[in-house]
Amino acid sequence: IQLVESGGGSVQPGGSLNLSCAASGFTVSSYIMAWVRQGLGKGLEWVSGINGGTDSTNYIDSVKGRFTLSRDNAKNMAYLQMDSLEPSDTAVYYCAAGRPIVSSIRMSTSYYYWGQGTQVTISS
Repeated sequence: IQLVESGGGSVQPGGSLNLSCAASGFTVSSYIMAWVRQGLGKGLEWVSGINGGTDSTNYIDSVKGRFTLSRDNAKNMAYLQMDSLEPSDTAVYYCAAGRPIVSSIRMSTSYYYWGQGTQVTISS
């Protein structure tokens, strides 16, 4: 079982990035896929998740309207489109998969498959 992120980089404030997460060894449609980030010297912060069965998505308030999480079941991949990026979005972004109960969806500890992370840097 493996998750591999790509698409990170360095952009100016207001710019966009599209992160990709390629899954192998399991089917993304059978799990809740999430993106979790960790800023320098900070703890893990759940950013967004997509339900395996319904495709319903959830986001933390700070990224609502700017980030869009999607999934391509045929390619077994998940994506995070990030627009209007802000310096506060600078972090390592991890793709994660799990089957948390509803009340634990936003807890990073609920996910048991993780990628290696991709760095996102927003700076002028």
